Amino acid sequence: MTAGHLAVVDMQRVFADPASPWATPRYADAAAGVRSLLPAFGDRVTFTRFLAPAEPAGAWRAYYGEWPFALQPPDAELWQLSEEFAHLAAHVVDAPTFGKWTRRLAARVGPAARLVLAGVSTDCCVLSTALAAADAGTEVLVVADACAGVDDDSHLKALQIMELYRPLVRVTNVDDLLAEAGP
Repeated sequence: MTAGHLAVVDMQRVFADPASPWATPRYADAAAGVRSLLPAFGDRVTFTRFLAPAEPAGAWRAYYGEWPFALQPPDAELWQLSEEFAHLAAHVVDAPTFGKWTRRLAARVGPAARLVLAGVSTDCCVLSTALAAADAGTEVLVVADACAGVDDDSHLKALQIMELYRPLVRVTNVDDLLAEAGP
């Protein structure tokens, strides 16, 4: 078993569907990386979902002014985990924010534990989650080939930015992370 807790960030239909305004072009690549990681973490996996708030407040009003299609209730199809993960998600944390480092996720990870991040979008929700968790004193590993960004350039830039936070945040890949666990 790999040490730590895996948080699978926002592997939802809204990001998987190529026709969605929020489609993540390399979603399938990130999904393949996530599938490779899941067995190594057993029950220490939490899936997250980004949800629109019932009533956007503050700067979120302008955000949803640009993305009105997203103002749908939590049970809307676009917010559901993509089909390949829906049946695997025993633990799900919902948040109306980019960052998913919530009290619920922190409680699942536990104090002084390692948080392993995978999912979408590297340059938004993964980045926001990584930095908040690191600020809280949690060791964070971001699995580059189990993440995908809005485009390849943004994905790489986000990984480079997170590397600047070493040793609090470290970027790795599926093979190296799984090799750490040993045979």
